[in-house]
Amino acid sequence: MGTPPSGPVITGVHHVCVTVTDIDTSVNWYQQLFGAERWPGRLAHYAREETGFAEMLEDKQTGLLIGLHHHVANQGEKGEEYHTGLDHISFKVADRAALEAWIDRLDELNIGHTGIRRRPNGPYSTVVFRDPDNNQLEFAAPEKVDS
Repeated sequence: MGTPPSGPVITGVHHVCVTVTDIDTSVNWYQQLFGAERWPGRLAHYAREETGFAEMLEDKQTGLLIGLHHHVANQGEKGEEYHTGLDHISFKVADRAALEAWIDRLDELNIGHTGIRRRPNGPYSTVVFRDPDNNQLEFAAPEKVDS
């Protein structure tokens, strides 16, 4: 680990936002998966109101906000990590047991996933899955690394 910064410090992630093609489908999907609550009303894009809006969901257990954005210019293109922009979002979970619990949840909702994967002696394991717009998401849990 490096030396602690002497300047401003990040204390956590406030929100993540993804562009979606169908707001209602995506709101339903994210609500079912995370049990997140929908904020009332739509938020116009700030200082660019004509370009679209967002729906916000809040995970009450963690306080994480998930913004689902509709952009007028989007013609239904799906998310692809090989285009410039967001590659994926990784949600940290406590341990391997938590990964297994999330696999059960994904299976219950018929959401395809990779199962638990770990690079040889890697510091974490993941379960990768995709939302209805093909945005790549994952759950990650720390692992012990052999010396």
